[in-house]
Amino acid sequence: MDNVAVFDSPGKGRGLKATKEFWAGDVIFSESSLAAVVFDSLAERICHSCFRRQDKLQRCGQCKFAHYCDRTCQRAGWSEHKQECGAIKAYGKAPNENIRLVARIMWRVDKEGSVVSDMQLTVLDELEDHITDMQEEELKEFKVDIHNFLDYWPRNSKQHTIDVISHVFGVINCNGFTVSDQRGLQAVGVGLFPNLCLVNHDCWPNCTVILNHGNQSAVNTMFHSQRRIELRALGKIAEGEELTVSYVDYMNVSEERQRLLKTQYFFDCTCENCKNRTKDDLKMAGREVDGVKPSNEQVKEATDYCFEMLDKMEKARLNGDYHEVVKICRECIEKTEPILADTHIYLLRMWSTLSEVQAYLQYFDDAAEYARKMVEGYMKLYHPNNAALGMAAMRAGVTHWQAGLIEVGHGMICKAYAILMVTHGPTHPITKDLEAMRMQTEMELRMFKQNEYVYHSMREAALKNKPMAMMHEPKSVDEGIKNLFHRRK
Repeated sequence: MDNVAVFDSPGKGRGLKATKEFWAGDVIFSESSLAAVVFDSLAERICHSCFRRQDKLQRCGQCKFAHYCDRTCQRAGWSEHKQECGAIKAYGKAPNENIRLVARIMWRVDKEGSVVSDMQLTVLDELEDHITDMQEEELKEFKVDIHNFLDYWPRNSKQHTIDVISHVFGVINCNGFTVSDQRGLQAVGVGLFPNLCLVNHDCWPNCTVILNHGNQSAVNTMFHSQRRIELRALGKIAEGEELTVSYVDYMNVSEERQRLLKTQYFFDCTCENCKNRTKDDLKMAGREVDGVKPSNEQVKEATDYCFEMLDKMEKARLNGDYHEVVKICRECIEKTEPILADTHIYLLRMWSTLSEVQAYLQYFDDAAEYARKMVEGYMKLYHPNNAALGMAAMRAGVTHWQAGLIEVGHGMICKAYAILMVTHGPTHPITKDLEAMRMQTEMELRMFKQNEYVYHSMREAALKNKPMAMMHEPKSVDEGIKNLFHRRK
């Protein structure tokens, strides 16, 4: 941890600053989790050791709850699962993810002490729990978790006071980091990374955090590398500059981001973007055509209608009625697209959802059109090295490739690759996938430029011989990796 130093950040409390200069894509530090657990809803679909999604998992023969890829993963995860396994058997069932995470943290601290690594810059006792800031409803749920934890915690384990237990619950409530699957596409669990808790928020940050799953494929566990987060620089960072990440998605107006930060993380954001309401005008703008803008009343009416339709669309998506989702999106876009700017965040959400659903239904031409609009809007709003922009460009590139629009598809994939090289690094699985896509589309583009007819003939023949598989089902915003820290639903 020579790259960073703890300091008192004005108005924020403790923070981390750079002790040397960094450039885009540099790994400032990496950190293994103190403990991590799979979400309750995915307990049977995600390996509890390596957090990879697998079609077939082996269940722990003792507790019948934990699932693993194979014996190798089960052995690798045994040190974390050993006490949990006995506790679940004795309790009769697995408690919720918050209780399981707190228990794993406390078992580890009891065994190894408060400092579990030479690289650790802070201890559990020093982290904020914000219990006194909780709302009444949240406090009720909090007390229920503590009550259930006391029933679950084994009598033969070290006993702790209510204050100690409450503090750990409070810490994970506002500092639990969202753990993604091996591709970095879906949130599958939650973990605690003490050093990461020291990195303060900024709506336009100079760093990003990704999860590197390491390597657990070797048969001998001594050759495994641990699951860890990596703090990566998004651009040039000067020596002495504070390191920041964004706790919430930038694709919200300043007022909404401040509300989310206050209710979820208990602080008032005073960053330059919030103070100056940077890009808020673009995010709620009307469409200008030949120098003529719609009236404020027209923009407000279209914005309210779009917001209402987003709610209907999400309900239809949750019910799996994708044709209804398409119908709602089309109606909304037809009515609001002539009025709202291509950077309006509600219209961008409509385009994003419609492109994803149409790709799932294999209407690729339609999906490509809306994906392109979405990326063009994102490019005007997001930081040029924002991971969400990179992922959106990747999705748009693949959709254009599926639609046979190889030139645009290759360009989008190259853009995505350049961003993800900074945010994820060259060894991350999704960057490797993108590299393979980039080489594939580059080869096809050369073929296309040499002879368009031959290219399209070969493409059609290939698709007939090997019909395209259905895309993954569209996900809600919550299931994506939009927010840095995990919060109770």
